[in-house]
Amino acid sequence: MTDAQTLVKALNALAKNPQFSNSKALATARKDLRVDWVRTKERNEDFNPNVDGCQSFVMLDGSVATWMPARSAYAATSG
Repeated sequence: MTDAQTLVKALNALAKNPQFSNSKALATARKDLRVDWVRTKERNEDFNPNVDGCQSFVMLDGSVATWMPARSAYAATSG
C-alpha cells in the first residue's frame, strides 16, 4: 500500500489547485515507475472524465490510488 500512498500524496497536492484535471493527474502518474499501466488501463476501461472526474491508478504492489469524487481527492486503497 506504500506505493499508492506515495502517489496519493503527490496527486492530492496537485488536486488543491483549482485547475487540477485528469490530464494533470495522468501526467503525474506517468512519472511514477510503480504504476502498473496494464492493470490501470483495465480498471479504467469505461472511464469518462465528464462523469468520473479522474482516473484511479493501480500500483505494482496491488494497491490503488483511488479517485474519491465526493472528496475531490485521492485515497490509497488495497485493490
